[in-house]
Amino acid sequence: MTKENKKIKGSSEFATSLGADGLERNNLYPIFLKTKSLNVLIVGGGHVAEEKLTFLLKSSPDANVTMVSPMFRVGTVTLAETGHVKLVKKKYKKRFLKGKHIVVATTDVPEVNVKVHKHCRKRSILVNVADNPPYCDFYMGGIVTKGNVKVAISTNGKSPTTAKRLRQFFEDVIPENVDDLVKNLNEYRKTIKGDFEQKVETLNEFTKGLIEKK
Repeated sequence: MTKENKKIKGSSEFATSLGADGLERNNLYPIFLKTKSLNVLIVGGGHVAEEKLTFLLKSSPDANVTMVSPMFRVGTVTLAETGHVKLVKKKYKKRFLKGKHIVVATTDVPEVNVKVHKHCRKRSILVNVADNPPYCDFYMGGIVTKGNVKVAISTNGKSPTTAKRLRQFFEDVIPENVDDLVKNLNEYRKTIKGDFEQKVETLNEFTKGLIEKK
């Protein structure tokens, strides 16, 4: 066990606490990032790195990504050509963190991943070490996208398989025309008179039927 591993041994792997009912609850705060305005670094060039890149570009095709690794899979090279992805065939050095906002470490060398985590923490850069919750500031959950509607799913890092199944479920139950509804409501909102609170109240009343049980 490395010195860094010993340092965090016993730390909480998941953002969990007990709710008022005594049950575990997920304390993660979900946000939707404008990755077009951010710089993302993926350290590694293997299968996991390619998986993370695929996931990122599927959700955010305009994301700005740099990948650093001595080698890259053929699939990664092909995928990189479809987006704003820069491939750097070199070993990881902390200088690659300059100007980066988000980092994902995916190498098969634990010592390198720990080093990436340590360097990011010193620079207040959000970091995710694949399949290692204690070294993650964030998780990449399941995502469902239907036009302007996007739903993110998290199991607090405990069960990616469950997140995958929930994603498939929501892909089936959320209607394809939900985007038309969103666009129509946006146009309707522009016609509503009054201040912000009045508009919100009107929209709440107008859309109440969407969630009423039959």
